[in-house]
Amino acid sequence: MNAVLPGSQIRHFLALCKLKVVSLIVFTAVVGMFLAVPGMVPLDVLILGSLGIGMAASSAAAINHLLDARTDEVMARTRNRPLPTGSLDQRQVLVFALGLAAISMLILAVFINPLTAILTFASLIGYAIIYTAWLKRATPQNIVIGGAAGAAPPVLGWVAVTGEIHAHALILFLIIFVWTPPHFWALAIYRRHDYAAADVPMMPVTHGVEFTRWQILFYSIILVLVTLLPWLTGMSGLIYLAGSSVLNLGFMGYAIAMLRPRNEQIAMKMFSYSVLYLMMLFAFLLIDHYLPL
Repeated sequence: MNAVLPGSQIRHFLALCKLKVVSLIVFTAVVGMFLAVPGMVPLDVLILGSLGIGMAASSAAAINHLLDARTDEVMARTRNRPLPTGSLDQRQVLVFALGLAAISMLILAVFINPLTAILTFASLIGYAIIYTAWLKRATPQNIVIGGAAGAAPPVLGWVAVTGEIHAHALILFLIIFVWTPPHFWALAIYRRHDYAAADVPMMPVTHGVEFTRWQILFYSIILVLVTLLPWLTGMSGLIYLAGSSVLNLGFMGYAIAMLRPRNEQIAMKMFSYSVLYLMMLFAFLLIDHYLPL
């Protein structure tokens, strides 16, 4: 048996963390931190809070790999992940995930505050266990219900700084919660044959592509309305309003184009745009917070 190079092993463990997804999670959490205070976030909270939240998200991602290993073997998008390829075994993944979870909780409980640790742990369990192990295979509304866990990061960031949950933090939560279904259903439409082969009841599989396209439009309209809340409540000003309006025009453009797609790639284009959309939306929130008009 050939020895596995340490660098190769590290690469496989990093793959478990879904770093692209985690980076978006940490970014929205950091924006939540900055929006919670009028000035600068304390450096220790910024660094340790981001580290703890990021490690917890990575732990949830690794548990997702573990619980979805058999499904990942079937789907073309996921069959090259570390477990299906045999690059890592289940014990290695479990120890890695539990280790990340334990360290993240220790960091948050000791150096940030207990409420942040509790909410982060609840979010970890919500995604890694409730969504992955149960909801994902129980109902086509899986991503709607399970989206609550993915919408938590800005609240976690806010609580890390203030020690309490604020109404403005819940607005940030609501934005991501409503954004999640059209974001993920666009991918699910493109990958519907994979989900069907893996017997995962995503909406395009159970209700058809046409129904899912209309659901994407419906949630996109709600998203546009929800993203007005920061401005309507005085949380943000004209810079955010202008930026979010442009972003919403693009989002609605894709949602409408999805109804009469020229080709299958429009679904992936919407999926990719939705990631950029969320990053830019939170960037506009951050810019407006320090350069209000």
